[in-house]
This record gives sequence, C-alpha cells and structure tokens, in this order.
Amino acid sequence: MKINLLKDDIYKLFWKIALPSSIGTIFQNLYSLVDAIFAGRMISETALAAIGQTFPIYFIIIALGIGLSISTTSIVANSIGENNIKKASSIYCQSLCLAVIVAIIISILGISFGSSVLESINDNEATLILSTQYMNIIYLGSIFILLLMVTNSCLAALGDTKSYRNVLIFSFFLNIILNPILISGNIFNISLFSPLGIKGIALATILSQLIGLIYLLYKITKTEIYSIFKKNFLIPKFVLLREILFQGIPASIGLMMIALGSYILLYFVSIHGNNAIAGFASAGRYEQLLFLPLLGLSTAVTSIVGQNLGARQTERITETFKKAISTGFILLTIVAIILFFTSELSMKLFTDDKEVIFFGSVYLKIWSFGFPAFPLFFISNATFQGLKKANIVMYMAILRFVLIPIIIITLVNNFIDINYIYMFIGLVIMHWVVGITYYFYSLNKIQELIN
Repeated sequence: MKINLLKDDIYKLFWKIALPSSIGTIFQNLYSLVDAIFAGRMISETALAAIGQTFPIYFIIIALGIGLSISTTSIVANSIGENNIKKASSIYCQSLCLAVIVAIIISILGISFGSSVLESINDNEATLILSTQYMNIIYLGSIFILLLMVTNSCLAALGDTKSYRNVLIFSFFLNIILNPILISGNIFNISLFSPLGIKGIALATILSQLIGLIYLLYKITKTEIYSIFKKNFLIPKFVLLREILFQGIPASIGLMMIALGSYILLYFVSIHGNNAIAGFASAGRYEQLLFLPLLGLSTAVTSIVGQNLGARQTERITETFKKAISTGFILLTIVAIILFFTSELSMKLFTDDKEVIFFGSVYLKIWSFGFPAFPLFFISNATFQGLKKANIVMYMAILRFVLIPIIIITLVNNFIDINYIYMFIGLVIMHWVVGITYYFYSLNKIQELIN
C-alpha cells in the first residue's frame, strides 16, 4: 500500500518509514563494526586504531553527502507536497551533478592534504601509514558514496526507505565475504593475489557502494520522478543549484561540526595513548549501532514535515514534532540500558587487549546516561530540516560539537584533573542542559515558523 505523508496516522508513518530505515541503518553500522573487527582481528591493534582515527575525515565526506541528501529530501518532499513533480525531478538531477563535483574536490584535497590532518591527531608512524592507505581509496571512491546518498534521499522523500534498507543488508553480507578475501588475498586457502591489508577493507566498502548505487538508480526509474525526466534536467541550473546549496551548505557545515568535534575528542583522548584511541573509536562504532531507531525516526520526521509544509498542513507539523520527541525518548531510554550493560561484552568483539577494552567500556557506560537526551537534538534538527531551516541546525551543531566540548574539557583538565573519565562525565551533564534548552527553543521556533 502506498504511503500518504499528508493523511496517514503519524505513529503509523513512523512505523512505516522509520522501521525500514532503522533496519537498513542497523546493517550500515554493522558494516562499520565488521570493518573494525576485521582490522583488529586479521591485521593488528594498530590497524584498529588507524581506522578509528580516520573517523573525522571520513565523516566530513559523509557530512557533505548528508548535507546534499537533507537538502534533496526537503526540497523534493516539499515539491511533491505542492504537486510540482517536474521541480522534484529537476532537483534530484541537479543534486546528482553537485555530488559529482563535490566528489572530485574531495579526491583532490583528500589525497593532497589528508595525511597531514591524520598526523595532527596521532603522529604514530605505523598508524599514520595504515590510515593514509585506507583513506586514499575512500577519497577516490567518494563519488559512489555521494551519488548513492543523494539517490536514496530522493526515494526517502517519496516515502520509500525500503530500497535503501535492502542495499544496506546486501552490502553488509557482501562486506563479510569481501573483507577477508581482500585483506588476505586468499579464498579457501587458495592464494589469488598479494594481500591488500587495510586497503582491502576500503576497497570492499567502495565496491558495495557501487552495487548499491546501481540498484537505487533502477528503483528511481520506477517512480514518478523518472516518468517526467528529461536530459536537460542534468544541465546545471543556477536557480535550482542555489536552492539546493542554500539548504545543503548549512546542513553539511552542521554535520562537519561532528567531525570537528570528533577530532577534538580524539586529540584529548590521544593524551592517554594509542590504546585509548583504539578503545574510544571502537566503542563509537558500537554506540552508532544503537542510534539507529532514532536515525530512522528522524528520516521519517523530515519527510513528513517537508510534504506537509508544501501542502500547508501546519497542524501536522507540530503533531509530528511532539509525537516524535516522546517516541524517541522512550526508545533511547531502552537503548541506554542496553548500552550500559553490554559495554564490556561489545568491546571484546574488537580485541582481547584489556586496556583497550577498559577505555572503550568506560566511555560507553558514562555516555549511556546521555542517550535519552539525543531525541531533543535529532528530532528538533529533523523538523527544522523539513521546514527548510538548516541554518538553525548548523548553529546548534557548532555549539554542541565544538564550543561546548572545548569549554568543558578545558575546564575539567585545568581545574579538576587530566582524566579520561571526568572528561566524559562533564560532557554528559552539559549534553542534558543544552538538550533541554534546545527543546523549548525548538517548540517555540517551530510554532513561530509555521504561523
């Protein structure tokens, strides 16, 4: 049955959109988890730390893709709500053009300057070599990553999150098959080629993205977006590109603040040694897995709000926001309990090193107390994105991921102790304070915007 974002019950829409999205994202994060496990088990602890410290740079690529995706979802959903299918199709095509341009820029800048950024996080030579080898392949393959994300965003605007779910499930199992083969160069103990090591992990990622892209492009051909497609839609049009960038740039900058925030945290974590980096980074991969219900819910909120804004059904926007906040709080409270009690067990998937396990499990236990506050940020941001107010999301990201961590960690280190545990306790407390403040601001601002 076709989903109607303008009329269907809000809770049923959460279920229909968020569930497939969450299931897909579970496999996306399991994908990253598997990469870390293969790095730690098949290569070395150094490889595990190497993949971990690439997160800030890798996430910049993802941030650019998500920025384009958020913009595409918002404008396409809004256009469909206005019954302007021609504009929706044109926006998708223009987003594809932007994705190609951005990927070329990423490849040039990443290969030229990426290793210098990695060195500023951790100057361990062995770790730096492996990190650079891994990222150079990711830079070159970023075109497939970005095109896949933009194509998925168009389908999401139509209410289709099942197709991307299928891609992520397939990619997960393909990754399990490809990783050991490409790392070792062997299949069933038969040598096929020279071992690629950590480069094999990156190559498996890019191959999976390429196959997923082909499938999603096929799914686009079955939609109303493609039914009115014309080749001239792919010719860059300044007016449409400006509209996409107006939404996409603030969203990307906001997400880049997550990368910058991760860089800041990794810098302070590195004070405690390479094992602390390995533990913290591995814990982060497990933590991301448990965010998935909230990410799926956020996807649903942006699509519902976007279409209802276009149809001028403002009362459903407020209803969506309030119901998503309460749903998210319940989900993340359950997730926090799971995170706390599985912290040590989860770290043992990556390594047997007791020190790495200690750093990772301690971080997870402390951070679990901050989990129920995440809907206050995610749902508010998703609502503003659907309302085409990505600049608000950007300002919050700068505050939350950059300014506050610098202030809190500096105060803790200077006035309490240079301590791994105290650092994260301070961040959790401030996380709640800012989250509650942002919720009340968002409630008033959304009402103001829709009125």
